[in-house]
Parts: sequence; C-alpha cells; structure tokens
Amino acid sequence: MDMEKRTDLFKRILTFTKPYWLYLAGAVVSALLSVSMVLYAPILIGKGIDQIVAPGKVAFDQLLPILGELIAVALLGALFQWLMTLCTNMVTYKTVRDLRVCVFNKLEEIPLSKIDSRSHGDIISRIINDIDSISDGLLQGFSQLFTGIITIVITLGYMLAINFKVGLVVVVITPLSLFVASFIAKHSFSMFRRQSAIKGQLSGCIEELVGNQKVVKAFCYEERAQKEFDRINHELYDAGVKAQFYSSLTNPCTRFVNSVVYAAVALVGALSCIGGGFTVGALSSFLTYANQYTKPFNEISGVVTELQTALASAKRVFAVMDEPAETPDDPDAAHPSHAEGRVEIDHVSFSYHKEHPLIQDFNLKVQPGQRIALVGPTGCGKTTMINLLMRFYDTDEGEIRVDGVPSQKIARDALRSLYGMVLQDTWMFKGSVRDNIAYGKPGATDEEVVAAAKAAFAHSFIMRLPQGYDTILSEDGGNISQGQKQLLCIARAMLTKPSILILDEATSSIDTRTEVKIQKAFAEMMKGHTSFVVAHRLSTIREADCILVMRDGKVIEQGTHTELLEKNGFYHELYYSQFVRTE
Repeated sequence: MDMEKRTDLFKRILTFTKPYWLYLAGAVVSALLSVSMVLYAPILIGKGIDQIVAPGKVAFDQLLPILGELIAVALLGALFQWLMTLCTNMVTYKTVRDLRVCVFNKLEEIPLSKIDSRSHGDIISRIINDIDSISDGLLQGFSQLFTGIITIVITLGYMLAINFKVGLVVVVITPLSLFVASFIAKHSFSMFRRQSAIKGQLSGCIEELVGNQKVVKAFCYEERAQKEFDRINHELYDAGVKAQFYSSLTNPCTRFVNSVVYAAVALVGALSCIGGGFTVGALSSFLTYANQYTKPFNEISGVVTELQTALASAKRVFAVMDEPAETPDDPDAAHPSHAEGRVEIDHVSFSYHKEHPLIQDFNLKVQPGQRIALVGPTGCGKTTMINLLMRFYDTDEGEIRVDGVPSQKIARDALRSLYGMVLQDTWMFKGSVRDNIAYGKPGATDEEVVAAAKAAFAHSFIMRLPQGYDTILSEDGGNISQGQKQLLCIARAMLTKPSILILDEATSSIDTRTEVKIQKAFAEMMKGHTSFVVAHRLSTIREADCILVMRDGKVIEQGTHTELLEKNGFYHELYYSQFVRTE
C-alpha cells in the first residue's frame, strides 16, 4: 500500500474522532503543558548546579527557591500528564465504540450474499481483533505522538535558545532519526497487513471447528483438523516473526541515534565550556535536553509500528464498510400488515454464480389457502425459492408478486413479516425459553407465548425444564435436544400468526407421532392461508394441494400426489425409490 492510501486510511479513521474534538483539544493542551513542565525542569536543575560554586560553598539562599519551583513544576507536570491520558482514553474508546457500531450496522445492511460468501470467523475477526488493533494504534498515537512531537519542538527551541551552535549540531543529526523511522514503517506495514489477514483465517478455522465439534469427532477429523490449524498457525507465526523483527529494529536503531546525538552534544558542549562560552550548569541542562530530544524518536518509531498494524486492520474493517448495501426500498413501497396469500412467480430466473445457472424461467400461481410442496433432489433449487420468496436474494429476471404487488414494491420488513418461516437449521440465542419464543414478537404476553408453545406441542417439555419458561438456554440451545429446539422454532413462528407459512424441512428432527400433531396444528393455523413446504415426509407431501417437482432449477412436474403417481414420471420414480420405504 502506497503512502497516499495509508494517509487516506488514517484520515478516514480520524473522521470518527470528530464528535470528540473537545477531548482531542484537551489532550493537545494537556500534552503541551505537561511537556513544558517536564522540559522546564532541566533549566531549574542547571540553575541549581550553578549555585554550587565549590566544595563547601553552596548559595542556599538562591538554591532553596529553585528547589521549591522544581517541586511545583513536577506536580503540575504529573497533573497535566493525567489529564492528557484521560482525554486520549476518552477519544480512543469512544471512537472505537462508534467504529464497531458502524461496522455491525453495516452488516445488517449488506446483502446476505456478501455474508454467505465470506468466512464468518473472518468477519468476526474484523469486528473484534482488527478494531482492537485500531484501538491500540489510536491510543498510542494520541498519547505518545502528541507528547513526542511537542517534546521535540520545545526541546529544540530550548537548546537553540541556550546555545545556538550546539543546538545546530542536534538539528544536523535529526534527519538520521527520521530515516530510521521511515525505514521501519515501510518494511513493517506489509508484514502486519499479512499478519491481520492470517488472523482472520485462523479465527474462521477455529470458529468452524469449535462450532462443529460433534461433526469433527463423529468423523474422526481431529488429526486433520489439527493439521489444518497447525498450517494456518505456522503461517501466522512466520508473518508475526517477520513483523516483529522489523518492529524490533526500532529500539536498537533509535538508541544508536540517541547515542550519536548525546556524544556530539557532549563533545561540542565541552569545547564550548573550555572556551568560556558555556557554564557547567548550562551544559548539564543541554545534555538532559539531548536525551529528552532523542527519546521521542524512539517512542514515535514504536507508535509508527503500532500505526502500521492499525492501518492494516483498518483496511480490512473499511472493506466491510465499503460493501454496497442492499438495494433500498422504494420511497413509495407498500407496507401491508396482512396478505390474502395469493403468490405469483412470473418467469423468474436466478443463480448464485452467473456461470452456474440455477432457477430458470420459473412460473407458478398459488391461490390463497393452498399448500404447496416443493420436492426434488438436493441442489435442485427448493431452498433457493424460499430465499427468493423472503427476498433474502433478489431475482435476476422476472418477478414475484404477493396479492398482485411485486415483492420489490413491498418494503422488506413488511414483506418478511407476512411470512412465518421455520427452517431445518434451528437457531436459539442465550436467554430464557420465553424470550426465544417471543423473538419475532417481543411484546407478546405470557398467555400468547404459552398458547403458541401448546400449539407447537412444546409446552409439556418446557414445563419439565428446571425453571420452565424461565429456563436459560445456552448459546444455540446447547442444553436441549435438536428436536426440542425445532419445536421452539415452530412455536416462535406460530406466535407471529403469519399470513403465509414457509416450512423448510421444519419437522426433520421431530418424531413421527409429534409431527402428525404439529401438522394438524399447522393445518388449523393456516386455514385460509398459503403455505410452502419443503419436505420429504410422506404425510406432508400427500396432504399438499399442489406438489412441485423440481430438477435443475425447473419445475418438471406439478399436481397432487395421486395425479403425479399416475403420470409415471420423475415423481413416480422418486416416490418408489425413496418414500415407499418409509411406509
């Protein structure tokens, strides 16, 4: 990344600090006053040394006021240092908080396709690890960069004021320090950028393996998982070693520069003292300033290294923020609260990847109250059609209409509120059973929650839990069975009383006896409403008003269960090869 892009990244980070400019101004003023106090102390020390005329001859009447002034300067310096730290912390952590909120909000705006195409662990790493790196860079930048630059400027001013010739020696050697800082920054940035990218890969790997431990153990994948982890971890080690190598050059290189400056000042200053143009106290002050002057270059070089990490992380964070958002709803988009359930799919085509067509010229008209079953081999496009109905993805061609209104003309929130969806993949969050059921209707009363649970035949098992509806579920419902999680998801859908119901293998983890009861509950709830069912259970398929047989993204057959069997087509073949075995 060239210097211009790094500068743009840094400016963009600083835009998040604008609301807190008062804290920033306070940090600058406090840094100025703190450094002024620290750098005024050597002058007082030099004056004190000059009051020591000879052994046994000390001008105490002149020395005591200087000591009192020195104590006051030290106390004020500590106070302003504390204020500067307070202000920089406020700026940094408020800025990082806003940045993290901004990135999280962006994730809710970008299309699902962008999230599905990335490792979830990598996205998590960008929100947590990369923003933490930005925080560290800002904190060091605001605290040490301010004081470092101010120290250099004021120290140089003091040295030139005390003795212009000796101060000029320091000015001549200064470019050496700048060269060192530039060299380290140039070589460390690419290493830290690679390190951040590999951290994202490692987070993705760990997130996948930890979140699917049962699968890992079931297929004896532990050894291969360990090898994959070791491979990525070794890459991170290599990148980290190289990044730290270049950043570790900071201390020895800047110390070398410090020593050169100190030796030059001592030599020229000593010659000036011999010539009578310099007092011993002034030389003492000058040597102290020489140390003070070179020290910030050491700190700034360290800050530059931190900033390289921060900028590398910022690039990954802003890559998420720069993703194009979902196409916004039309200003005049409809906001229906209820639907009759008439759904028309008119010449719809869609593919996740343009080079691999999936749904092609799909047509369907569904009347209110009909139950539509989607069947077909894996990958034929059943779940994709559900994604299109819910507008998780937009069609490439054609349109889907609900009650005669194109779905693109309906606000997404309003459209999705018309559907009640139960997926094969259940999702529970850490919270009470009651809160999990009421996820889609936060203001639901206890009576409504219990009624939905009873309708989903979940009430009995909930009451057997330690605290009933107040039982806290662990993350993703790890303390209840898969079937129980699915019952809670069904109760969640029933609570919202949707106009259209979508069931995507919704009863796959439920025993047949309970499924029969739930199907009756669904049938009762969906009287007069439309439902789409993706399932392989015979009961569901037989009871459907219309079965759509899909293959390669197209509807190749449609009709009732009996009609399709009589055609002796693909459904007949599918039925007798799979379903008849379950009878």
